[in-house]
Amino acid sequence: MTEWWLWTYVAAMAGGVVLFSRWRADPRGVPRSEYRVAIAIPLWSGFWYLVLALGAGTAEVAGHTLYWARYVDWAVSSPLLLVALMLTATHSLPGRCWGLTGALVGANLVVFLCGLAAELAANDTIRYTLFTIGVLALLGLYGLIWGPLRTHAHRQPEGIAAVYTEAALLLSVLWVGYPLFWMIGPAGVGLVSSATTSLLFVLLSILTKVGWSILDLGRLRALSARDQLTVV
Repeated sequence: MTEWWLWTYVAAMAGGVVLFSRWRADPRGVPRSEYRVAIAIPLWSGFWYLVLALGAGTAEVAGHTLYWARYVDWAVSSPLLLVALMLTATHSLPGRCWGLTGALVGANLVVFLCGLAAELAANDTIRYTLFTIGVLALLGLYGLIWGPLRTHAHRQPEGIAAVYTEAALLLSVLWVGYPLFWMIGPAGVGLVSSATTSLLFVLLSILTKVGWSILDLGRLRALSARDQLTVV
């Protein structure tokens, strides 16, 4: 993996931490818990990409390089993104739907473990079977996002419900890229090189872990300016 891509990613994550920390100092009606989640995502992700940039976090398996540090990143940052989405879906509601959030994180765990196991598998049949199971789990995750979680979101004022729809749509579109890039990379059919796959993952992850939070929090802050939110 070309080092400058990694350092660019680390810099982007550091920028995200600084931006969300400044926003947290002036929350504009958005609960500080949402800023804490937004800060934790790039902080965690940036650390593991720093590990990669320093030349660690990889291993040779099944004839290709496994970037295991990337999976450690995903194991935490992906559930945090789902928590952030849940906080938006229940922004003005009296309680949080932690049971549903557990189901979301559980489905995401299946996606994550299937991707990792598939990359470790030397047998093509096993690899693509695990990949297929992971894709099905991702579809189930989408069902929860656009089903019961969306129902919670639409119990709120129209403006907040619209923010949820935008945030859920962007996250859904971005997450399609992960199995797609995995499939076209060396772990899948090998249409693109390891370096190209890594660059695609870097760009996609910047959009997912900083860009998505900028949209989500930025829209909520804009609503607050119109007195639709209250600090909790």
